Amino acid sequence: MIDPSPPADSTSERPVLRRYRITHRTTYTYSEPVSSSYGRCYLLPRDTEDQRCVRSAVDISPAPADRSVGVDVYGNRDLYFQVSAAHEELIVTAESEVEVYGPEPHRLVSAPANSRWELSRPVGTDGALAQDFVLDVQPAEISDGVRDYAAVSFPPERPLVDAVLDLTSRIHRDFQYRSGSTSVSTRVTEVLEKRSGVCQDFARLAIACLRSHGLAAQYVSGYLETQPPPGQERLIGVDATHAWAAVWMPGDRWLAFDPTNDQLVDERYTVVAWGRDYADVPPLRGVIYTEARNSTIAVSVDVAPLHPLAPDQPKC
Repeated sequence: MIDPSPPADSTSERPVLRRYRITHRTTYTYSEPVSSSYGRCYLLPRDTEDQRCVRSAVDISPAPADRSVGVDVYGNRDLYFQVSAAHEELIVTAESEVEVYGPEPHRLVSAPANSRWELSRPVGTDGALAQDFVLDVQPAEISDGVRDYAAVSFPPERPLVDAVLDLTSRIHRDFQYRSGSTSVSTRVTEVLEKRSGVCQDFARLAIACLRSHGLAAQYVSGYLETQPPPGQERLIGVDATHAWAAVWMPGDRWLAFDPTNDQLVDERYTVVAWGRDYADVPPLRGVIYTEARNSTIAVSVDVAPLHPLAPDQPKC
């Protein structure tokens, strides 16, 4: 089933650098029949200044009795569904095609980006909508340990971009990527103690560090190119949904960065959704009615570049 894409946030005249076909499949298997499933998912890529969703579709098996697509408070597209037929397996498959323009080259050389970080806290009408991203989450993640860790990257009067790049590199250097070492409920303080985690942990740590200094930070969920171009290393986190962070800059612009891979976000990234934390934009969550005691989940993601770029097609 094809789900309609909303109009783009802005029309870009920049050339398309990448075009991807993204397949994200989640399979739940239960030890006993499930009588009813209710789900909400963030699997439909959004349009931004740096990308355009050409088409997107979500297939659910068994077929849902009811489904609807909406837009949340942050402009993300979310899908609700109800499966009322008894089932022992639920498969949710999202397929999308996305054109990526990549961030504008001047984003690091403009005057606001080079201002000191103390002047980059959102204020006035320019930063009104970003104020929500300054506040800590509940339960609180900003601890004395987070403040101390962040302080190294944020000495007085340091330019914002320099501070963010330093924080990105330090997290990449100080923490080990270890799949399965954490869960979606793992707290930032535990990640600090263990010095290990996965992409969502490193993004959430970076966000807590930024907010501890009064800066606005977003949690961004999306994908990385599965196979890198010739001569480039394969990035970490490409076999599932990826997560990174973005910091607000004066001029109401956001600078996205990836502490898992120690780099700024470029054309290899596609955005699905953003919010204040993982809990705002999980790929898939829901409620089931069953007496089953056991269940398993299997997730596979493929982000395949289309070469050459396929002919342009209208949105569905």
